[in-house]
Amino acid sequence: MSERRAEIEIDPNSGFCFGVVTAIAKAEEELKKSGRLYCLGDIVHNSDEVERLRRSGLVTITHEQFARLHDVKVLLRAHGEPPETYEIARRNNIEIIDATCPVVLRLQQRIKQTFDSDPSHPQIVIYGKIGHAEVNGLVGQTRGEAVVVEHLDQLSKVDLTHDIALYSQTTKSLEGFREMIDTISARIEPGVKFSYYDTICRQVANRTEHLRRFAAEHEVVLFVAGAKSSNGRILFDHCRRVNPRTYMLSNPDELTPEMTAEASSIGICGATSTPRWLMEAVAGRLREEGR
Repeated sequence: MSERRAEIEIDPNSGFCFGVVTAIAKAEEELKKSGRLYCLGDIVHNSDEVERLRRSGLVTITHEQFARLHDVKVLLRAHGEPPETYEIARRNNIEIIDATCPVVLRLQQRIKQTFDSDPSHPQIVIYGKIGHAEVNGLVGQTRGEAVVVEHLDQLSKVDLTHDIALYSQTTKSLEGFREMIDTISARIEPGVKFSYYDTICRQVANRTEHLRRFAAEHEVVLFVAGAKSSNGRILFDHCRRVNPRTYMLSNPDELTPEMTAEASSIGICGATSTPRWLMEAVAGRLREEGR
């Protein structure tokens, strides 16, 4: 009698967010025409997808390399860029293919408007990951003056006697943002004006609760994400809290028999930077191996 195979389900809501889909579509459109395109930073935090596009002619460059280029086309990824990047492009006759996510672009504009509104503008605080590409672009709207806080213990950097305008990186958690609001509200001096703006992308934020349910419905969860994906690490942790048999892997080559041993139900999901084809490849490897 043959051994019964596990049921395998790929989460239909996992995978690229709208901004990443648009960026990759713009890259592929240009590559079809010219066969070569520069991209400022990894187009997505997934090395397998970056490699796929590299084989089509996409060349990933650093900001230092960008500043030395002239008379070429460069794609700006969904994370967005500070004003300085556009100024360098103008000086060096670089044609920009701008794939900044519309949600990020609106946030940049709001922060710039707050910063430019009055010489005595409020202190701009950004709840986000220090050094993240999107956050660097947001800070750039304030000529480097914005204060970035990722954890509550970093609030010592904020002057609680001066008016505050709090914004959030688009991919941070709603729970963490609310905690940041409550803590600042409790600590500010009397008379200080505190404004906060929920700028978190709901397409990303709403995945958390969905993934918790998805993880609870399966014996084993395989979470597919690139090592550089901060969104991936956050969503993976949410899955693992619900289901201890949740494993993170970058691609099918990282699968081990122990991960799915004796499981009758396997769920495959991923981050906003995880391509659908990679989740399907993991499912395909499981079926090939008869799991």
